Amino acid sequence: MRRSFDTGKIHYTEEQQKALLDAIHSFFYEEYEEETGIIKQQRILEFFTEELAGIVYNKALDDAMRLIKRQQDDLEADFYSLYKEVR
Repeated sequence: MRRSFDTGKIHYTEEQQKALLDAIHSFFYEEYEEETGIIKQQRILEFFTEELAGIVYNKALDDAMRLIKRQQDDLEADFYSLYKEVR
């Protein structure tokens, strides 16, 4: 059974959290030659999740709406292309 970790409003699976914590560790080591412990990595993940979650969510909604509108425009053009010419 997959466990998930609640970090703000976003839930990570155990695998996702491990991958994110590993990425945080790698980033700090490569950029600053700084070792980070698991608690620091978790706090960094929690901080950025809380700060970015709403922004990323709203951006995804905006992107989805643009896609829906574009598809609606395409559908409307396809619909009118079905009309028969009448004399």
